[in-house]
Formats: sequence, C-alpha cells, structure tokens
Amino acid sequence: MRLPRPVLIATATATAAAALLLAPNGAVADPTPRPGAPVREGSGPSDGARAAGAPESAADRALTAPVTGLAPDAGAVRGYPREQVLAPDPENPADKSIKLGLAPYHSLAPRLNALQRLGDRVSVEVAGRSAGGHRLFLVTVTAPESDRQARAQERLRELIENAPVAAAEDPAVKRDYKTPVFFNNNIHGNEWEGTDASLKLIEKLATAQDASTADLLAHHRVYFNITANPDGRIAGTRANANGFDLNRDFVTASQPEVRAMRQIAIDKQPALMVDLHGYVNGTLIEPTTPPHGENYEYDLFLKNTYANALGMEAAVNGLGYTPERDGVEPAQIPFRDQEEGWDDWPPIFTPQYMPFHGTVAAHTVEFPMAVNNDEYDDLPVTELRRRASINVAIAGAAMRASLDYARTHRASLVADQIEVFRRSVTGAAQVPVSPETVPDVPGIGPEDVYTTDFPRAYVIPAGAASQRSAPAAARLIDHLLANDVQVRQATRDFRLGGKAYAKGSYVVDLRQPKRGMANVMLADGRDISDKVSVMYDISGWSLGRLWGATVDAVRTSELAVPDRAVRAAAKVGYVAPGGTQQSRLRLRLDDAREIAALNSLLAQGISVRRVADGSAIVPASARAKAAVAARTYDVAFDATKESGGAPLRRVRVAAAVTPGELFALREMDFDVVPVSTAILNAGFDWSRADVLFASSGLDPADLTPAARTALNTFLGRKGLVGRGAAGAALNTSAGLLPVEAVEGNPDANGVVRVVNSSGGGVTAGAPDHGFVYAPVWFTGLGAGVRVEQSYAGGAGGNPLVSGHWRALEDGSGGPAQAAGRASVVSGPHAVLFGTEPLFRDHPKGEFAQVARALLTVS
Repeated sequence: MRLPRPVLIATATATAAAALLLAPNGAVADPTPRPGAPVREGSGPSDGARAAGAPESAADRALTAPVTGLAPDAGAVRGYPREQVLAPDPENPADKSIKLGLAPYHSLAPRLNALQRLGDRVSVEVAGRSAGGHRLFLVTVTAPESDRQARAQERLRELIENAPVAAAEDPAVKRDYKTPVFFNNNIHGNEWEGTDASLKLIEKLATAQDASTADLLAHHRVYFNITANPDGRIAGTRANANGFDLNRDFVTASQPEVRAMRQIAIDKQPALMVDLHGYVNGTLIEPTTPPHGENYEYDLFLKNTYANALGMEAAVNGLGYTPERDGVEPAQIPFRDQEEGWDDWPPIFTPQYMPFHGTVAAHTVEFPMAVNNDEYDDLPVTELRRRASINVAIAGAAMRASLDYARTHRASLVADQIEVFRRSVTGAAQVPVSPETVPDVPGIGPEDVYTTDFPRAYVIPAGAASQRSAPAAARLIDHLLANDVQVRQATRDFRLGGKAYAKGSYVVDLRQPKRGMANVMLADGRDISDKVSVMYDISGWSLGRLWGATVDAVRTSELAVPDRAVRAAAKVGYVAPGGTQQSRLRLRLDDAREIAALNSLLAQGISVRRVADGSAIVPASARAKAAVAARTYDVAFDATKESGGAPLRRVRVAAAVTPGELFALREMDFDVVPVSTAILNAGFDWSRADVLFASSGLDPADLTPAARTALNTFLGRKGLVGRGAAGAALNTSAGLLPVEAVEGNPDANGVVRVVNSSGGGVTAGAPDHGFVYAPVWFTGLGAGVRVEQSYAGGAGGNPLVSGHWRALEDGSGGPAQAAGRASVVSGPHAVLFGTEPLFRDHPKGEFAQVARALLTVS
C-alpha cells in the first residue's frame, strides 16, 4: 500500500461578486461563449483503435468525433472544460498491464482524447512527468465553468484556506463552492486496477443523464490522477524508474511524481480523497489503527473517514462476491477490525499527507485479489484477468460510494475543511477524539488520542554564529514553501523567546493555514515505542533535526518580528572578494550541495586539497569556476590563507546500495557504477572504481571464489564504506576493521541523538542527530579503529528522540543497549555506518558524512 501562493484578502465585494458568477444550482450563469480550437499537445495521430471484437463504448464511439476546447492562456485561471489533444505514445507490447487485460500506458492518451469528446464535462491536463519521462494525466470531471466562474471558484478556495472565519459565514461558499474530490491511482505500479476503474467511472460521469450525476457535477469537481506511477505500471514494478516507492516519499518529495501530486493537493485542495491500491483480502478501507498522526485535526478526519469507509464497505460487499465462489473476503476497516499494525502516523503516505492541505476524509483502499509478483508469473492468464476484473469492480464501487458521500455531505465536508484552517490560523487547540467529540464512531478509546503542543513559531536563524549550515537552511526554507507553508524573513535584528536573532533569519509562524504541515516537518516528533508493538513503516522523520539546518522552536505568546513574506529562500552562494589573484578559497564540506560543488570542480580537473578541519581549499586560479559552482549549487567560497592539506580527486564509487542511496550519491554528483553479487560474479572490472559503498545486494557468501578474491584484493588496496549489517558483513569477510557489529531490533527506526568526534574526518561538525532503520552499533574495537560517532545517552540511556525502537523479547537490540556505543567507526581502508545517513534520500543533513567517508578511504 501505501502536495506558496499569495494570500488573497477577502472582502464583502469580492465574495459577493463570486456569488453572482454561479447560479444557485451550480449551472453556468455566465453567457460568455467557450472560445475556439482545442489545445494540441503534440503532432501525430491521436486516435486509438479498439481491440478486435471488443465492445464499443461511448468513449470508443467518440474517438473520431471533433474535440472542442479552450486555447491555452498562460498564467490565467481558465474555465472548464480544459480540453486538449494528447499526442499518442508508441505502442509497447511489453507493457505488463496487457497480460491482465488492463489498459496499457500507451492506450491512455487515445482513451482520454475520446473521453473529452463525449461532451463538456471532461478535461485532461498533463500534471507533470515521471522519473522515466512519462506524462502524468490529471482528469477533471465537472459541470462546465466559464473563465469568470473558474476565477470565482479559485477566490472561494483561497477564502476557505486563508480567511476561514470569513468563509464560514459567507453564503457564497455554502451555495456555490464546488467541493473537490480526488482519486489517486496506481501509485504502486504493480497495483494496476484503480486506473481502469477510473476510466470507467469518468465515462459514466461524462455520459450519465440522471439527476444525481447532474447534481454531483454541479456542486463538485472530481479529479483523477489516472496513473501516479506510469513507469511502474509499464514495468510491473512497485517503484518508479528511480527505484522509489512513491508512497513513502511525501515528506521528502524527491521524485517528480510526488511533486506533481503535492501540487495537485495544493492547487485543488480536495476535501475527500481515495488512494487506490492492492492487495489485501478482504478489501481494506481506512481509517487506520493507532497511532494516529498527532498533527492532524483528527476528530474531523476520523468523523468523515470512518463514515465514508462504512459507505465504501457496503458498496464493496454489495457487489456480491463471496469467499467460496470468488475467493473474496468481506471488506475490513482497520480502525474497527484491527488493534495495531496499520497506522496513519507518518505523513509519508498519500492519505496521511493530504490532510495537511485540508482533506478531511482520506483513505487507502486495498483491492483483495493479488495479481502481482509471484501471482503475475505463476497464475494462468484467465485467472489473472478474472482477479483483475474483480478488483476493477471493487475500485469502482469504492469510488462511487465516495462520490455519494461527497454529494450528500457536501456542506459538512466544506465546513470541516474550513474548521481545519480556522483552528490553524487562530492558533486554536486541537480537539481530542472521544465518544463525545466524535459520537458516530464506535470504539474510540484512550489508545486513539494523539495531539501535539504546537509552538508559537519556528525560527531558522541566519548568520554563521547561529546557523550551522546556510545551504541546508536555504534548502529547508524552499522545501517548506514548496509544501505551501508560509515563511517570513526578518528585515532587522530581533529578539524572540529570550534569544537574539540576526536580520535575514526566517520565521515560520504556526498561526497559518498549514500549521500542521509546518509542525509535522519541523518538530522533533515523539517516541511512541510504548504505544504499540509494531509500526507499519517509519515512525520519525523530523526535517528540523535531519536536514542539517539549525531550527529553533519558539514558545511565546507574542510574535512581533519586523519581517516580510518570502517566495523563495535568499541565495547564500558567493565567492569572497580576493585582494589579489593569489587568494585561496575555502569550501566547507558539511552539506550535500557543498559536496556536489566539490565534485563538479574535481570533474573539471581543479586541484583541490582537503585540510584538517575537513574543508576543501580551492586555488585562486580556479576563482572563475568557483563562481560558477557558487551560483549553481548556492554554496559559499570564503577567502583563506590556509595552505597544504591532502590532495582530493574525483572518486569513482562502486555502489551496492538501495535506490535511495544511489539517488543520493548521484545528487552529490559522485561518479557511481551500481554493482551486485550477480555483477561481481559475472566479472566486474575493479579498475573502474576507487571505493566500494555497500549496504544492500552484495553477499560475500554468494560470490564465486574468483569474484571474492577480486573483491578482497580491491578492498585491501582501496577501501570500503559499509552501511548496516550488510556493510559490516563485507568488512568482516575482507578482514578490514577489527570490530563486532551488533544488530539492533530490525523493526526499529527513527531520529536519534548522536555524539560526533571533534577531530574525526567523517563526522566532525555533523548534526547531533541521525536516522536509524534496523540500527547497528559496534563493539570489540581493535587496534587502529577510530570511533567517529556514538549513540548518545550514555550507558543504559535512550538515544531515541522520535520513532519506534523497542528491545527484542530477550532484552537485546534496544536503545539502552545502543546508548554510548559506536555508531560510526573508521580505520585504514574502511568506514562503517550503523545509522542510515542516506535513507530514501531523506536525512539530507547526514549526506556529507557518507561523502567524507568516500573521500577518506578512496
């Protein structure tokens, strides 16, 4: 299983004007005609052909009908429909969807063109492109709107978000706002059927003439992300072309598909959303088991999500599938039917991210009949297609039930979304769930109560004396802004919470519409180890601790700071003026951007040296190229008189790593060649590498004798950077560092406090927090082994700040056993990490530790 705008000032005149643009029943009130020809996305034929003998649907009949639509008007709010002719994709007989009788990716553009031709309800836009370059199609189904009406809808949406107190009293909102509903499909590429069910539902909505459909489309916009992961759909893989599970990426948004979904969330502001997945039998429908995200307005979320889940359950069970005849078990709702193990704690999943943009009913729905992985390879085609057709029907039933809920609860959905934003902008307290606050949800107990203590604001200081890393701070600010968090910058020095801050410091006031988003990213989080025995995925993720910037939480009642709103972080890159051409330049190596800048200079053949404090010294002759790097990577080159140091060179990294680690290495501009057990057994040319970074996919026990000899020869001559148990096993196999690796609880993960060695070349100056996932620590340290970093807490303490880390049943593997133990060690030819410094491209403040290790041992 398992997305900054200017604030509009609402006035009575503006809202009254908005009301005049829509008739009371939501029909078109503006006689302005729709202009001219359709948008043509690209050249070439746009029609698709039916398979021989296939029944002709309304969409098929529309394939050759003319398309009418709106010409593009960059920067303007356009009405609906927003039609365009999509250029076709080349036919791909290897598309994994075909075997299941489902829509291959190359069929989507012709089918969407045909759906647009069915009338004036369907619009298709390209929301972005996948990592593999495939288009992401966003379909909107709604009653037609003129440009003026669309602008009125945008004003109402902005009013709800930014002036919720006024919105709650505005009759135009209640009467005219078209409540947004969002269906997200196929985020896991080998969980296909949501796409096909959505195509069927779009056709039904486009052609239905009944009163309930007319009412739905008059009062709602229904959005469909047709396939969130076209790369995986084609390849039959869970992940995208970069190897990322997109439904784990919403905190970081490292992948283009997730950034597209993030923008949909921001721009469309859905009140209800459903994320369609597979496969759990019987059909799993959220809401979830504890723990529940503490930054949500969970009372509003649970009220709507549980009620809609009941409707979906009835619709799915009403299809009549049985365990005996069809192999389909009755639907299940984890909140009601399970105790733990399927939580909504981390905002890494789509339905757990969307509430921070105002969604008050959000669901993962898991179809029951597995057709991927071993089933895809082993089952007969007829059985696979039978199962897939059941899943399509169940997905359709879930979506139709959600539309029924949206239509019959439109007023309360909008009111609850307004209330989410009202609490945020006024600084109101959260309302804990209880039988009294959510009376229609049975079974609420103390195990379901999660709230947080919001600070008044966060400050990201400016100035070298207060800010650990200016590049990290700038990256964090830009990330907050990209997530629609409002950020302001001080125009003068100021004091806040008893501390002095310099002009240019950033202030994130939590009295803003997206306070939950700001806090879920910047807060430390919570140690929930004692709440449940197991978590579905990660339990700690704090950007405030893991992205390398200094971030202060401020708890004060007043927030009087001379400041201005910002749309982007101020640039921090520069090259210090040189008194003479002999002035050398110093580049810190504390951030991923600084590492990338270094690697770009080394790739150009610049002679760079590394000095004792870990920074890089660039010769004066390279000042012009340093200036380019400063602009490109937004990093600072300071003047220095320091000389000497060890020469640095471009490092070629052989990497047996996870997709996230590979992505992070390339983000830092290392020259990387992936390796694995199979690649080494096939005869890898080790002259192509200067160092091996290993954490996954390379088991010395499975190497041939020749491959093992070649590997050990390389490691003895060059070096190893190892991470986790797999990296430690390679170290032991090659006889490099005399250490014993102790594996902690493999289910443990989260943010931990660490103590860095002041003189270490790997972790000196690193952040005092790290991330663990199946943590490892090192004991039995022999001669020549240096402790670069240790878990904090002292013997028997607890280094965990936020997350879930318990001891195993025998008392081993817990945080008390790790406290005070070495988490990173180094020695001749090797550096070993027990932490996860590149996890899913996420803990960006830790990246430089791996880079320094690679530079050290190569």
